[in-house]
Order: sequence, then C-alpha cells, then structure tokens
Amino acid sequence: MNYSAYLSTARCILLSLHVQNSPFTQQQVDLLNQLLPSLTESQRHWLSGYLAALGTAGTAIASEPSAAAQPAAASQPAAAVPAGQADDGSQEVTVLYGSQTGNSQGLAKTLTRKLEERGFRATLSSMRDFKPAALKKVRNLFIVVSTHGEGEPPDNAVSFHEFLHSKRAPRLEGVRFSVLALGDTSYEKFCQTGKDFDRRLEELGAQRLCPRVDCDVDYDEPAAAWMEQVLASLSAGDAASATISASASAAAPAGAGTLQPAAEPPAYSRTRPFYAEVLDNINLNGRGSDRETRHLVLSLEGSGFRFEPGDCVGIYPENDPALVDQLIEAMGWNAEEPVPVGRQGEERPLREALLRHYEITVLTRPLLEQAAPLSANGKLRELVQPGREQELKAYVKERDLLDLVRDFGPWQATPRQFAAILRKIPARLYSIASSFKANPDEVALTIRAVRYEAHGRLRKGVCSVQCAERLQPGDKLPIYIHSNPNFKMPSDPDTPIVMIGPGTGVAPFRAFLEEREETGARGRTWLFFGDRRFRTDFLYQTDWQRWLKEGVLTRMDVAFSRDTAEKVYVQHRMLEKSRDLYAWLMDGAAVYVCGDEKHMAHDVHRALAEVLAKEGGMSREDAEAYLENMQQQGRYQRDVY
Repeated sequence: MNYSAYLSTARCILLSLHVQNSPFTQQQVDLLNQLLPSLTESQRHWLSGYLAALGTAGTAIASEPSAAAQPAAASQPAAAVPAGQADDGSQEVTVLYGSQTGNSQGLAKTLTRKLEERGFRATLSSMRDFKPAALKKVRNLFIVVSTHGEGEPPDNAVSFHEFLHSKRAPRLEGVRFSVLALGDTSYEKFCQTGKDFDRRLEELGAQRLCPRVDCDVDYDEPAAAWMEQVLASLSAGDAASATISASASAAAPAGAGTLQPAAEPPAYSRTRPFYAEVLDNINLNGRGSDRETRHLVLSLEGSGFRFEPGDCVGIYPENDPALVDQLIEAMGWNAEEPVPVGRQGEERPLREALLRHYEITVLTRPLLEQAAPLSANGKLRELVQPGREQELKAYVKERDLLDLVRDFGPWQATPRQFAAILRKIPARLYSIASSFKANPDEVALTIRAVRYEAHGRLRKGVCSVQCAERLQPGDKLPIYIHSNPNFKMPSDPDTPIVMIGPGTGVAPFRAFLEEREETGARGRTWLFFGDRRFRTDFLYQTDWQRWLKEGVLTRMDVAFSRDTAEKVYVQHRMLEKSRDLYAWLMDGAAVYVCGDEKHMAHDVHRALAEVLAKEGGMSREDAEAYLENMQQQGRYQRDVY
C-alpha cells in the first residue's frame, strides 16, 4: 500500500495502526495510537518537518497531505552534508520569490530572517532581479512563488521562469532546493508555477532537499511548517550548525538582499484582524445604472495600521444568512449543533460557523473528492474519477455548496464530518482608495457588488453584497492591511505617471492622486478611466474634475463602452493618443495598470506595445523587450485580478 492510500485508510479508522498494516512493532503501534489522534494539524506539520530532517540520513519521510498543503509526490531524500564541511558553501543560501500581490515576498523575507537567525548567510532576491548566470554558484536554493491567473507566473517571475525552461538553463547537479507554492484550489491549475519550478529544477539535476508544499489561500501554518522543515534539513546536514553562536547570527555579513531582523510585528494583522467601524457606505453609481459600486470608509482609530498607495485592505466577510439557512434546511441539520472551527478545534454553533468561518460559495476539486465518501449517491464518486476533469470543471463553475448537497444526496454525514472538509473562508482584498498621509485615521475602499444568474439561481458575491446590502454605518468589519510592494509610486515625486484603471480598477489611483496632492508632488499625471455609461457610472467624477482644475491631475481620457454604437475601451483611447503617450514614455513616465486580468490587462499591454511600435519605429519584439525592461526598472507595474 502506498503512503497516500495508507493515509486514506488511516483517516477512515481514526488513525488506528496495527502491526498488520504498518511496519511497526506492537510496542511502537501502541505508543503511536496513543499519540497520533491527539495531535493538532500544526503539531503534525511540525513533526513531519522533524522527521524529514532525520530522514536526511537516507530515509524520506513524507508529510501528511491536506487541502491546504500537498507535498509533491515525487520527492527525493535529502542528502546530508558531511560533518566538518561548514565552509564548503553549505552555509550559503539563496531565497528567490515570485510575487504578484506581496504574499510570496513576505514569506520569503520571513524565511530569510529565520535563516540568518540560525547563522546561515542568506541572500534574498526577486526572480526578476536575480541573474540567471549565478545559478551555477548557488548551493542551497529556496523558491517561494505564487501562481497568477490561469496557471501563469507572477509578473516578476516571468523572465526567470522562461529562462529556466529554455535550452539556456544550466545543469544544476550541485544545487539543493525546495519550493513553497502559493495558490488557490478554486483554480484549475492550482499552484502550477510552483509545480513548474519544482519539476524543472529536478530535471536540471538539482537535488530536492525537502518536498514541495502547495498552499491554499489559508497558507500560514503549512508555510510555517515548510520553513521549519527547510531549517531542520539544512541544520541536520551540517554538523557545524550546532556550534553556531548568537553572535555569529548578529555578525552575518552584509550583502545584496540580506535582511536585518524584522521589526516588532503590529498588534493587528492577517491572523489577528482589527474590527473597523464603518463610517460611510455610499453608492457611487447614479440612478438607473445596472451596477452598484460602494465607496466604503472605515475607521482605523486604535488599529496602529499604516499603509501606502498601492496597498490593499483584506476583509474577512460573512456568508449570506439566507444561503446558510437554505443549506442547513437542505441537509436537515440542527443550526445550534456545535462544530469545530479554527486550527485549535474550538467549537461554535453550526449556523455561526457557516456564517463566519467556512467557505460555502466556491466548489473545488479537493472539496468534491473529500465529499464523495460522505454521499450515498454514486454519481459524485464517478464525477471525481480520473479522466473526467473537463466534466468536473464544468460542474464546479458558478456552483456552491447548496448545489452540491442538493445534486448529490442523500448524505451520510453529520455536521461535524461535513464541516471537517470545508476550508476557511478567505479574506477578500480591495485596493485602498485613499491616502494615509491625507487621512491617517481612516481608509476608503471601492467595492462593486457582484450579482448574476447561474444554474437557475441568483448568485451573490460574498463580501461585495455584504457591503452593499447588510453593512450600515456603525457596524464593524474584521480587516487587516495587505502591503503590496509590487505596486508603488515612483520614489521621485517629479516622475510622470500614467494610470490605467477602468471600473473599480481606478481605486488605487484615487489614492495616488490624494497622496500627491497632500505631498505637493510636481510630476505630471495622466489617467485613463472607463466604465459603461457617462451619466451613471463615472466613478469619483467630482474628485477627478477638482484635481484637473487644481493641476494635481494633468490630463484624463475616458471611455464609456455603452454610450456609443461601437464599444470603446481604455485601450482604444490609448491608441488614439499614441503620439502623446509615446512622448510620456520617452520622458520616463511610469505606467500603472489595475483591474481585470483576463481581458483588460492583456488588451492594455498589447496597446502599449502597439504605441511603441508605431511611434518608435520598433518591431513587435523590440517593443515587448522595451516593456520588459520597464517592468525590471519598476516603471511598468500591474495590480490585476
């Protein structure tokens, strides 16, 4: 029986081991049966890291897969570094990150700090800034990378990803590595970029020090477990590491990318949100619009939060009470029955847990696979079988947990069993639409309510409709500040900026301009904005008009797609103004794009390339190279979703 099959069996018998189904003696079985059922998930992750470190002597120990962390199946045992070889490069560590919104970058910084505290000489770099030719000199390589869009690398990982998968990539027999992948199981190509790097490094001859870990949106614990596994494996392979003193850590040599110990963490964070009072909740759309966009203002008084233009606010939302009640009724459950929530197993009434703790509006393959044994309906087990991926993909699209329980009943599951397969409701990120320097005690957000019909029912965005329908001034929302270091204004306030943000994508540019007004920045500013109709959908119209009058906003071009016979979008306005736009680019302007990734961002990118080709006499290849160079310089930044 392979390890994955064993785990599946073990879950069914509550982790009960026997001499017949394991390689242990009776005495060992008795001890393990006493220990294993009492372990929390975080304790199991820690133990897997400890065992992996012991396994460097020649035995690979796989960590338990879960919905949030799934190590790669094809993992090699870590190779121990012979004792007494602390000066052979084993103390040198390179940490590379690919990050779109800052999560991977933050985790990479944390790993670097932990490595330095253990006395390792750690170099931190984004994949964009790392010189691929230096790969041959790397001894220990750790990659932290997210997956963007439909299985694509984040912007600052694209060039490194392409290099590593090209014929120019060197052989890497002397490199030891491990990968931490961030993703979202609601996407078909979950953690694809991390899987790409993990597979390609192995193909190039590098040796896997620890199994890859794939993290879902609730990544804190699996990421921490991976880091401990990395640190344990490195230390176990270096006998000299036991004698590293605290002074050696403090005296770690300075170098490019080396971090100092982190500052005192804030009182409130992603794992300990601040409950912010709602000050204003205003509909920005005019009467007659088929859209509803909320300008939400939250009080930060007492939070200690600070932020910069380009950062986001994370909101932990509540599910629709009507949907929760329908789900409980469909399953015939008792709304007051206690079920476990959180990592520590604290209990809450079922209705409260479904309202505030569990995601019920998104279906994923892992969820359906775990739900199949709980259903007496064989059709669900058939749906999750290999070879039916396209059918499964079609089913989960725009369906929720209520659809699942109605379509595949009857169910043989208690509320506790069902709750155990649900993932934690993830926070929703919204670009900040205000300046901290101008308004330090509050933060503004721009949130468009999501409503649509699918499969015979009205579907509602979890957080957006909560804000639109159930949130009043005086209510409180659990929030945190999410720093986005990859979407920041130029350090030189005289640098001209071009901002492209249709719809709610305009939110961060309101913060950009409010900040420039507050600081007296003199750089020219140009905004491209688009939406459906001028009369009802011109978000923040009075703000733009005031800033145009005062010179904070130099110029503005708008595109309202439903006001003309032929639809016009922001990329069309860019092409119409190609000569002026090219002049701004040649004058060193920085370009910012915010909004829809699937269509708008690609259309805008093509428009920029066309402007460069037409006005600069460049080939398409040269235009693309120019844009790539702008990205490397930080002059072309995107916050797309």
